Amino acid sequence: MTACGLDFGTSNTTLGAMGRGGPRLVALEDGADTLPSAIFFPRTGTPMVGRAAMAAYVAGEHGRLMRALKSVLGTSLVDETTAVGRVRLSFRGVIAAYLAEVKARGERSVGEELTRVVLGRPVHFVDDDAAGDARAQDVLGAIARDIGFRDISFQFEPIAASLDYERQVEGEELALIADIGGGTSDFSIVRICRARSGEADRASDILANEGVRIGGTDFDRRLSLSMVMPLLGHGSPLKREGLSMPAGIYQDLATWSAINRLYDGRTARTIRELERDAARPEMVRRLARAIEDERGHGLALDVEAAKIRVAEAGRTSLDLAMLEAGLSVGIAHEDLVEHTGALAERIARQISTCLAAAGLAPDDIDALFLTGGSTHLSHVREAICACVPQARVVKGDTFGSVGTGLAIEAGRRYGETEAARPLSCGSTN
Repeated sequence: MTACGLDFGTSNTTLGAMGRGGPRLVALEDGADTLPSAIFFPRTGTPMVGRAAMAAYVAGEHGRLMRALKSVLGTSLVDETTAVGRVRLSFRGVIAAYLAEVKARGERSVGEELTRVVLGRPVHFVDDDAAGDARAQDVLGAIARDIGFRDISFQFEPIAASLDYERQVEGEELALIADIGGGTSDFSIVRICRARSGEADRASDILANEGVRIGGTDFDRRLSLSMVMPLLGHGSPLKREGLSMPAGIYQDLATWSAINRLYDGRTARTIRELERDAARPEMVRRLARAIEDERGHGLALDVEAAKIRVAEAGRTSLDLAMLEAGLSVGIAHEDLVEHTGALAERIARQISTCLAAAGLAPDDIDALFLTGGSTHLSHVREAICACVPQARVVKGDTFGSVGTGLAIEAGRRYGETEAARPLSCGSTN
């Protein structure tokens, strides 16, 4: 049976298979090898995942969209339930439903059952909480077993990316692998040597791992709170002197994993009461429309798309006509840097910690391998590059390097002729 590597990402998921021809990413949706980590539960009918899920939601089909599913791992939210139509599902069950569909699609692509998997994981699911980090891995492993995987192990995502990078290197070098994804930023310093790629034990080539729970969704959140939510009344005063609109509602509306909790009816009634007490009721009316029409996820998608356009073109206009005819906000690169620059700096600081753990100086790094969607943000990329100024910058497959590397690791661990479990960070066999 084919061994596979599963990169369950906050924003996108890939599945790599290791066959006789080497590692490859399998098609998961309409020929694409990336699948957005989203699931849509319509009021009637079968749940949809990926692009189809988001398209159904954007088209106005009634139901519940859930995205950034990975972000609940390591939090108490994973054991909570959420309303899906007339029933309530646990977030653990939602993740299982999504990953079961990924597994099924992978099996259709490779033509056989997938029972052996290496799961990618961030260096830290949870910052500064070893117990919470372990629980997150245990939950993900249990979900994998529940959906039919039998041989289950884990690999750090940046280590997996290094295995993909190693295939294109002829000599030996020290590489800093930077995987800046949707939910976490992870770094590994690895001794890369293609000649040793088949060796059973490469543990001595892993010099340091470091990570922080900051990713692309955090940039979306900061941009939303700073540029969009003020138009919905965030920070605006109430009629009673000294009081302003409660921030919690806006925090939840700007956070993918928390949006659903606003659709409980009570929140809508609270907002209508606040509208009567607001000094700027027309702004709060927009907030009420976003909640009552359940447009929170659509708003988050629009903010994410605006961030990407700014990264590509330098500026954009975000259309908010779903909340009020003619409403829009202009966003420039300077705005993105102003409101998210501190996040980029926090990410970059992890590199110094990683270098110190490896006992290396910045100039010791030969290559900086960049992967993950958030490396497309120029101020993030520049902050990282400044930490190792002499390193050669190599751009990996933005969304595919980790999945490909996990497939390579799966072939090594589970292949009949390959040595088992090099570079391992844990298994649940």
